[in-house]
Amino acid sequence: MKAFDYSRAEATADAVGQSARLIAGGTNLLDLMKLEVETPEALLDITRIGLNAIDAEGEGLRIGALVSNSDAAADPRIRRDWPLLSAAILAGASPQLRNKATMGGNLCQRTRCGYFMDNRSACNKREPGSGCAAIGGVNRNHAIQGASADCIATYPGDMAVALSALQAVVHTERPEGTREIPMRHFHRLPGDTPQQDNHLEPGEVITSISLPAPLGGRQIYRKVRDRASYAFALVSVAAALRMEEGRIASVHLAFGGVAHTPWTNDHVDALLTGERPSPALFDKAADLLLEDAQGQGHNDFKIPLLRRTLAAVLAEATGE
Repeated sequence: MKAFDYSRAEATADAVGQSARLIAGGTNLLDLMKLEVETPEALLDITRIGLNAIDAEGEGLRIGALVSNSDAAADPRIRRDWPLLSAAILAGASPQLRNKATMGGNLCQRTRCGYFMDNRSACNKREPGSGCAAIGGVNRNHAIQGASADCIATYPGDMAVALSALQAVVHTERPEGTREIPMRHFHRLPGDTPQQDNHLEPGEVITSISLPAPLGGRQIYRKVRDRASYAFALVSVAAALRMEEGRIASVHLAFGGVAHTPWTNDHVDALLTGERPSPALFDKAADLLLEDAQGQGHNDFKIPLLRRTLAAVLAEATGE
């Protein structure tokens, strides 16, 4: 690990507008620093600035950015009214990591693959303009949606996938003032700037995440991975679905393991809404979801895998 300057913030205002890399739990950043994939010159510790409460906000909740993943997953209100979030967090990491990782830090983890972690390999995300060794390389875990000629890595997290389905909003502070970013628009597709994982501006600090009023109905998070212990998703499906009189009254879907971001498609949600559930309807939803999907060779299996996983989740959620 390369040498760096370390300082500690005592209030949110001390962190806003700073050029130093912010660190809280450090569960992703420290790993990357040890590999010298990330080499920040300065770290600013924000663990003492507060932002560690979960408060009621109307019918919803406001979760502080420094709430640990463990505390969020165990909160009785979240487990009762937003169980999708709790399930996704518990699927994402070991207890040791969940105890350290924070809600805001989890959102900011790097979208990455094995080539990004290997300094000997070409990676436009790590070194813009160097190429993408995953394209034409070993790409079993890589993107089938939203990829570009510069990067085919997939977003590795679970929590943000659930938050996308739950219509969460990220709250930030920046030198110009506060900002609200819908969770579905927080992360970026790679395009020709894959080094930029999200839409945060320099010096902008996540302060909280808000959950809207409970959506009701069934909430399911299904994660398909190579092993039952902690591993990144090959594909995952987050669903919040409510039935009325035998029809799908509302549905919000998000997908993990398939794109550079938690993947959503409002057209799929709209197709399902108001319809009576059936295998034929689920096939139509999968056709629409996957109409632009493209395998990279080793990961071609993800396309039928996502189709089957979506159908299984919709069948479970609707009782079909």
